[in-house]
Amino acid sequence: MIEVEVKVRADLEKIERKLLDTGARFEGEFYEEDLYFDSPLRDFSLSDEALRIRFQEKKGIFTYKGPKLDPISKSREEIEVEVCDPSKLRGILLKLGFKEAGWVKKRRKKFELDSFKVFLDEVEGLGGFVEIETKAEGSYKELLQKALKLLEKLDLKGELIRESYLELLLKKGRP
Repeated sequence: MIEVEVKVRADLEKIERKLLDTGARFEGEFYEEDLYFDSPLRDFSLSDEALRIRFQEKKGIFTYKGPKLDPISKSREEIEVEVCDPSKLRGILLKLGFKEAGWVKKRRKKFELDSFKVFLDEVEGLGGFVEIETKAEGSYKELLQKALKLLEKLDLKGELIRESYLELLLKKGRP
């Protein structure tokens, strides 16, 4: 499965009003903590891959992300599985030689608009971002163009950000 994703910095209050004015459906607000890992087998920063456990209120999501597919978006292969005890999974990965690369903590509001998920993220240490994403079975390029048009519809004119929140935090010297 390909995750088609674009991300920009944004004024979240302004964008939330714009989303509601354009008919977006609010789907909830969540607090998430993402723990990223480094592999004992290869350097994910060089291979452009990611492995994380997302800690949510009552469950976790274990995610592998492949290398980004193009020079403008964050689109990439994504494989996810829900886990009932993310802390135990963390322990297993550490026993297997994986190392913790860093934490990303964020408050996230989720909306649905034009068959896309729109996330308003307030990330600790980084500020406000909007992520627009959907899933593609095969070719993702048409959906990427639609995601870019949705950015325009929402008057999001900022520079596209390809780095993950973890990469942005590490650049600031905060794991």
